[in-house]
Amino acid sequence: MPTTNLSFKTADELQVLLGEQIQSLRLSRNLDQRSIAEKAGISEKSLRNLEAGRGSTVATLLRTLKALDSLEGIRTLAPDSAVSPLALLNHPKARQRARRSRQEIQ
Repeated sequence: MPTTNLSFKTADELQVLLGEQIQSLRLSRNLDQRSIAEKAGISEKSLRNLEAGRGSTVATLLRTLKALDSLEGIRTLAPDSAVSPLALLNHPKARQRARRSRQEIQ
């Protein structure tokens, strides 16, 4: 994957990039679209659309990743949170040292 910052890409561009990566993964395993679509329980057209970045469902993406034995990609997409957001709400902020204003310094 290029080292460009993904945050500057549009949703459509990201969808195309994801499709290209799925296609590359499938080809690196020397698998054809028909066999992966069949294993995933989706139509070949759905897989072609996913790989071309022309729109797809989350279910199609997940079924395809599962058929490619590549579900570890889900952890990359949505990693577990190291700190619970609810735990942060329950703990008050640590006290910080007050700074004197410039007027007080002069």
